Amino acid sequence: MSGPVDRSGRPGFEGFTHDDENEESKSDEDNSEGDNKAKKGSFKKRAISAGNKFRRSLRRKSKKKSGNLASIEDIRDVQELETVERFRRCLLDGGLLPERHDDYHTMLRFLKARKFDIEKAKHMWSEMLRWRNEYGVDSIEEFDYTELNEVKKYYPQFYHGVDKEGRPVYVELVGKVDANKLVKVTTLDRYIKYHVKEFERSFQMRFPACSIAAKRHIDSSTTILDVQGVGLKNFSKDARELIMRLQKIDNDNYPETLCRLYIINAGQGFKMLWGTIKSFLDPQTASKIHVLGSKYQNKLLEIIDESELPDFLGGKCRCEESGGCSKSDKGPWKDPNIIERVLNGEANYGQQILAISSTDGKTVSYTKLHSSAKKTSDASAESTSDVEDITSPAAPLDATVNPDLTLHEPTCSQNLQDMLQLLVLLLS
Repeated sequence: MSGPVDRSGRPGFEGFTHDDENEESKSDEDNSEGDNKAKKGSFKKRAISAGNKFRRSLRRKSKKKSGNLASIEDIRDVQELETVERFRRCLLDGGLLPERHDDYHTMLRFLKARKFDIEKAKHMWSEMLRWRNEYGVDSIEEFDYTELNEVKKYYPQFYHGVDKEGRPVYVELVGKVDANKLVKVTTLDRYIKYHVKEFERSFQMRFPACSIAAKRHIDSSTTILDVQGVGLKNFSKDARELIMRLQKIDNDNYPETLCRLYIINAGQGFKMLWGTIKSFLDPQTASKIHVLGSKYQNKLLEIIDESELPDFLGGKCRCEESGGCSKSDKGPWKDPNIIERVLNGEANYGQQILAISSTDGKTVSYTKLHSSAKKTSDASAESTSDVEDITSPAAPLDATVNPDLTLHEPTCSQNLQDMLQLLVLLLS
């Protein structure tokens, strides 16, 4: 996590007044009390102002009205709200904020990846836009990866279900990777293009579907990496090149999307290597990676319900109707009703935003974003939303907030591929 964010007054957080701030002090004691109230009022108004700015920045696109809107809880830290707003203004001033990327959580992920250094995050963002344009990412859905079934025989990987917090679960059976056969049924370039297409699908469908199903904002996943049988045979020259290229694309363009990683069936040799690898990783990243031996089942069941976990990983799901869990692509993103709601935009417009003070753990503002049936201007978009001080009697949520809500959603500042890259270097 970054260091403290500058809390001094900034342009864009003015315009809200507080009665306590206008009272004249009559004594030193009154002055002290007035200063404390003024600080609290200023803290509150900055949070509400930041919420207003992000609400006005939303671009509502044409979509069908849904009579049963999702109520998605989106918890945001006040300091992060202010920093993202400054980052957003910086991107706008530089002509670097296309409408489709004008999203709070996307900007926050890039800031986290650069330790909240706005200039470094801006450079990273600019390079991401350039790469997307050169690679043709916005039209990648048209790419038809006809050899996918053959590829999965030699590189077993799949999404299956969600964890107990609603995040999608991604599984790779690394010990069964056969790079020599993989390059006979596809090319590295085509596989990488497929990989990018899947990442785009996660942001367009998987994460929004999980958000609607879990009723909370989701933009990261839980990964299970089965390394049973891993050896030098799995890391040929082609395999190393593939890992390096994937690692660069993921870290540069899709940062902070890994919540936690479980490496299972790790033998003693692997655990020894992990001891070395861990020292190279960012501490926050290392804390999210769990290396387990063959008795991993109970640990997985702590975070994934047995009905969501494949039976060969210790759960009770078999997906027999789909020919097995590895072929089912089970998850909220397969539910026709949720798919329709995603396409209607509910994941974006059915949110309840809580702004949380990271200093005292209290909720300082509440914003509800309503669905809009037609595209509106910024001014009219503002009129469709309501902002209420959480301390107001009319506020729909309790003023008492669970302290756990002050914790940031755990994310890794490095990608899964970072760990694999180091592993490859050590095994080579």
